[in-house]
Amino acid sequence: MKKVFLFILGIALLGTSLLNAETKELRISKQYGLAYLPLIVLEEQKIIEKNAKAAGLGDIKVEWVTFGGGSTANEALLSGNVDLISGGVAPFVRLWDKSKGSVKALASLDQSPLIFTTSNPNVKSLKDLSDKDKIAVPAVKVSIQSLVLQMAAAKEFGIENFDKLDGLTVSLKHPDALIAITSGKSEITGHLANEPFASTELQNKNVHVVFNSYDVFGGNHTTNVISTTKAFYEKNPELAKVILASLDEVDAWITNNKKEAAKLYLDATKSKESLELITGIISDPQIVYGTTPFKITTFSDFLFKTGAIKTKPENWKELYFDLLHVRSGS
Repeated sequence: MKKVFLFILGIALLGTSLLNAETKELRISKQYGLAYLPLIVLEEQKIIEKNAKAAGLGDIKVEWVTFGGGSTANEALLSGNVDLISGGVAPFVRLWDKSKGSVKALASLDQSPLIFTTSNPNVKSLKDLSDKDKIAVPAVKVSIQSLVLQMAAAKEFGIENFDKLDGLTVSLKHPDALIAITSGKSEITGHLANEPFASTELQNKNVHVVFNSYDVFGGNHTTNVISTTKAFYEKNPELAKVILASLDEVDAWITNNKKEAAKLYLDATKSKESLELITGIISDPQIVYGTTPFKITTFSDFLFKTGAIKTKPENWKELYFDLLHVRSGS
């Protein structure tokens, strides 16, 4: 009986030591806009810290950093400066390909349309663009906004002309692009914007919509993901579960507390939009916060077809770690 007790005790201690072996410091990046609201809630309400402690992982210190685009985030992950990054599907798929699958998504963040706004009254469609137009995107050729523009160009001008409009794009953070397009004093006349920047721009009487990404896709799609390296995932399996569960928790909270979520966003980001505007955006049925992927391979198929990536994922499960594999996705 004593030997059995010691064996059970040893197993328990081994389990505890394995939990304690997981990292106590977590570094996560986010970007600008309401697409990253779930991460902002995680940060402000310290949900990961709470759930990690409840899971027996002890006290976890979470550090948050904000980047202006996916290429910067990718570099930070590969250099080891952060543990998890968030960003658009396009830079993520490129990184998955570049790393030969050693970087994968832990979860999706949202489904939300990317909106092409312009201050040029003569531009009603992509065919109306000229060399006089400059289009702001977070990162030329790399960002999801750049990819959506290429996909729209392929639909309008043919797949062989997918990059026809690349020469008009300029790398600019969303907050700076908003100022540029609404000032009337900048060469920037277009912006592939996420929310709340698009809705804020459209409050200006001189700005209108040309198209949005749902028009290109024929409906909703996953827009942003949170990803990490295989090494981090394998060294921190319990923490990975905690992060996914925490995202599910805040997604449900946002759905059921839209006004409170809008206020939290404004307080956290010090943004100047009205509470009514932000609440309205969050309440838009086109915007869905959730961890399950949707139409993500439409992006990767296009990247492969145009030669931007060397390997074509056969399905969404190749792009995500196995925690999500039990869920239905596309």
